[in-house]
Amino acid sequence: MQDLLDTLYNTFIVDDRWKFLTTGLGNTLLITFFSLLMGMVLGFIVAIVRATYDKTGKLKILNFLFKIYLTVIRGTPVVVQLLIIYFVVFGSVNIDKLFVAVLAFGLNSGAYVAEIVRSGIMSIEKGQFEAGSSLGFSYAQTMIYIILPQAFKNVLPALANEAIVLLKETSVAGYIAVNDLTKGGDYIRSVTYQAFLPLICVAIIYLIMVMIMTWLVTKLERRLAKNDKG
Repeated sequence: MQDLLDTLYNTFIVDDRWKFLTTGLGNTLLITFFSLLMGMVLGFIVAIVRATYDKTGKLKILNFLFKIYLTVIRGTPVVVQLLIIYFVVFGSVNIDKLFVAVLAFGLNSGAYVAEIVRSGIMSIEKGQFEAGSSLGFSYAQTMIYIILPQAFKNVLPALANEAIVLLKETSVAGYIAVNDLTKGGDYIRSVTYQAFLPLICVAIIYLIMVMIMTWLVTKLERRLAKNDKG
């Protein structure tokens, strides 16, 4: 027992190494939050454009451009996208690494959010659009006031699960030297030459965050199901 306590002390307490984990955790949550926010906004825009094209044939050029975006983003690894944005797109610019991480993960998340939301929009019965027209709504008004609220409710659990996936994907931010949670654990490993404790600690922190988010998603799904029955 004493040996374990000594190992814990030498790994995390000496030189305040635990601060690398707390700082990394803060950056991880920051990247996740703003990337998710960007992904939601971008995803809804792409989904609305693509659903509009599918239903009306309008916005053909935008739909074509967004299809290219979806194909490229969904067809390449997020870590490669991160490296391209940092070393190629902003290679000659001194730019904040956290901003690059948010941009990269936001663009990646947006592609998946777009398909989730589009599937929700396309699942709404055609009669809902006709009902909007009978009320004197334009297509845009029908989409905003009738279709999107129903679609959002239907895909909310899937969007919440996307947030969980995004949280775990940010663990590769260290490839561009962002001091995220994973990078903090790896730094402790590099200075203590002990891999087990710091990396297991990082894994446990991720596991706890995912378990909390999963619990919230489950609670949300049950509440939605209860509302539907009511």
